[in-house]
Formats: sequence, structure tokens, C-alpha cells
Amino acid sequence: MYRIKPLPGYLVQRYRGWKATAYSENKGWYRRLAEEGQRPRVMVIACCDSRVHISPMFEADTGEIFIHRNIANLVPAYDPDGDPHGTSAAVEYAVTALRVAHVIVLGHSDCGGVRGCEEMCAGRAPQLELPESFVGRWLEILRPGYDRVVTIENPKERQTALEKQAVIISMQNLLTFPFVAEAVEAEDLKIHGLWHDIGEGRLDQFLGEDEGFVAI
Repeated sequence: MYRIKPLPGYLVQRYRGWKATAYSENKGWYRRLAEEGQRPRVMVIACCDSRVHISPMFEADTGEIFIHRNIANLVPAYDPDGDPHGTSAAVEYAVTALRVAHVIVLGHSDCGGVRGCEEMCAGRAPQLELPESFVGRWLEILRPGYDRVVTIENPKERQTALEKQAVIISMQNLLTFPFVAEAVEAEDLKIHGLWHDIGEGRLDQFLGEDEGFVAI
């Protein structure tokens, strides 16, 4: 039996600092959120990468953004096969229960998941090809994007192009969900694609196949 360890001391200290300041100064707001529930207008589907700091980027307060994270900010196509689907469940809840007005797919620079997909598709990561690799099977979602960028010779440019493909493919896959397509058709929901350059602090917005990604 695994012996449970206490939370690391530095996290305990940070929590206590937050409780004494941010929470204490806004106690009424937190209690209101607890009593009334959340009403976010936006869902963000982002990468698990800890460098992608969503709330400060949009100056969002607690309760404003419904955030779902996974490897390489990918959305699978609609597949009601009866198996567990974490990302699909998050999208369903956001659109049908929370009725968010916007779903944002947020990609980023130097994405390790995207790099893993490229290495797997190029045959340089056989461990990701194994059936028991959860990461490898997940990154298969992005394989069509690799096929579109494989001819780019510059490695950095190819990486960036594939990161943006992750955003585009996920946006396309979102529309395979009937309840998403219906909400978009009714103009109750808008889907957005963004790519964030971590080092430069830049945010690019996808404006369609003709214009591509344009800096905000």
C-alpha cells in the first residue's frame, strides 16, 4: 500500500498566503460563486504545459473561464463509442450545460506534445507507437497535420506549423460534435483558434485558410 505523503511545504505556504490575502479580500465573491455556481462565457482548451498561463493572459477572474487542458490542446473527433472521453465530456458540459458563448483552442510555441507527434510520425519515437502508450495514441489525432507540414525543411518552422495544425484540426473536430455544430449554426456559439508565442508574449488568431494566423 502506498504511504500517503503530506503536501510539500512550499505549496502549503502559498495556499495559506492566498487564503490570507486574495481569498480574504474577496470572500464575498468566492461565497457567491459557491452558492450560485459558475457562469463562464468562455471555454479554453489548452495544453497541459505549465508555461501556458491562461487566466493572467486574459486578465480573467475566478469563475470567468472554463478551462480544459490536455496534451497538445487536441480535440478528438466525435466518437460516441461508449468509452471514457475526457475532452469530449468537457466540451459537452461546456456547450450543453454551461452554454458558453465561445470555445477557444489555444496552442503554443515549443510544445512538447507536438514535437512528440512529429518524432512519432517520422519514425524517431518507436515508444510512442506502442499500443500501451497513452500519449502516442492521443497524438494520432494530429497525424493528418504532420502530413501537411512534413515538406517544410526548417525544423523550427515545421514545429510551429504543426503547432498551428493542432489548433486547426481541433477546431475542425469540434464541429463534428452535433451539439457544437447546432450551437454554431444557431449563432449561440463561436469557435476560435489561437497560438501563443511564450517567449515573445505574442498571440496569433486563426482567421481562416486564406488569412491563416494573424497577430492580435
